Amino acid sequence: MTKRLAEVAKKAGVSEATVSRVLNGRSGVSEATRASVLTALDVLGYERPTKLRGERARLVGLVLPELQNPIFPALAEVVTGSLAQRGFTPALCARTIGGVPESDYVEMLLDHQVSGVIFAGGSYALADASHEHYRRLTDRGLPVVLVNAGVDELGFPRVSTDDAVAVEQAYGHLRSLGHERIGMVLGPEGHVPSRRKLTAMIQVAGWTGDHAFVERSSFSMEGARVAATKLVERGVTGIICASDVLALGAIRAARRLGRAVPADVSVVGFDDSAFMTCTDPPLTTVRQPIETMGQAAVDILVSQIEEARVLSDELLFEPELVVRGSTGPATH
Repeated sequence: MTKRLAEVAKKAGVSEATVSRVLNGRSGVSEATRASVLTALDVLGYERPTKLRGERARLVGLVLPELQNPIFPALAEVVTGSLAQRGFTPALCARTIGGVPESDYVEMLLDHQVSGVIFAGGSYALADASHEHYRRLTDRGLPVVLVNAGVDELGFPRVSTDDAVAVEQAYGHLRSLGHERIGMVLGPEGHVPSRRKLTAMIQVAGWTGDHAFVERSSFSMEGARVAATKLVERGVTGIICASDVLALGAIRAARRLGRAVPADVSVVGFDDSAFMTCTDPPLTTVRQPIETMGQAAVDILVSQIEEARVLSDELLFEPELVVRGSTGPATH
C-alpha cells in the first residue's frame, strides 16, 4: 500500500498525504488535484477505491491501427498534445500484427473508466469487420470520435479528409501531364475511404463497366507492389494510391518491371506523411490536414464530455495536392 501511495504521489506530483486524502474521500483537496490523483491511479493500472469508481477518469483513449505508417504517429502527436492542453491524460493504444485486437483495447479502456475514445483507421472503416465492440461504447454512453470515414450505422461523429476532392486533385494533376491510362491502388474491398475514392474516380474519369485499372491491396508496400505490377503490365502510366505506403510500393513495382518513375510511370500518394520529401524520387501526394483534423477530433470529444452533447455529424476537411518528383509528363 505504501509503495502504491508513493508511486501515485510521484505520478500526480503531490504528497502521499494528499493521495491518501483523495483515496479516502476526505475534504481539503482541490478538484484539479483530486482529478490528477485519480488519473495517476488509472494510468498506473491501480483500481480505484469502490466509492470512487463511478466517476470517469480524465483519461482519453487514442486507438491506432499501427505506428509503422508515419501518418499515425503524426496524428498521435497532435491529439495527445491537444488533450494534455485541455487537462486530459491520453492513453495511446496502438495495434500490432498478431498483437492486441481493437476490441480488447476497448475493454481495457472501459475498465479504466475513460472519459472518451478517439479512433483512427480502425475496423469501423471496414464494412465487413466486426463492430460489436463499438456498440459497447454506445451502450455505456461514452463519447467517441472517429478519424476518417467509417460505416454509417455506428452513429459516431467523424472527422474526415474529403476523399472525393483528393481524387479530383490527383486525377486532374495526372491528366494535366497528359496521362490517359490512369489506375488506382486502393485498400481492401470493404474499406470505406477507398470506396469513396473509387466512387469519385468513376465520376471524374467517366468510367463505366468493369474497372480494369483498379487493384486492391492491404496497406503494405508488399501488397501494393503486387497490385501496381498488374496495373503497369496493363499499360497504366499514372497511378493514384490510397496511402503513401501504397505509393512507395507502386514505385518499387514500376522499377522491378524496368520502368522509370516518373519518366515511364507517374505515382501519386495520399497522406503526405513524414519523410515523403526524402524518398527517391520525392513523392507527389495529397496531403491530409492532420493537425487541423486532430485538433477538431479533440474539440468534438471534449464538447461531448463536458457538455454532454450528442453528435453524429461528419466534418469533411479539404486535402491539398503537393507536387514533387514522382509525377511527370506522359511520354506515350
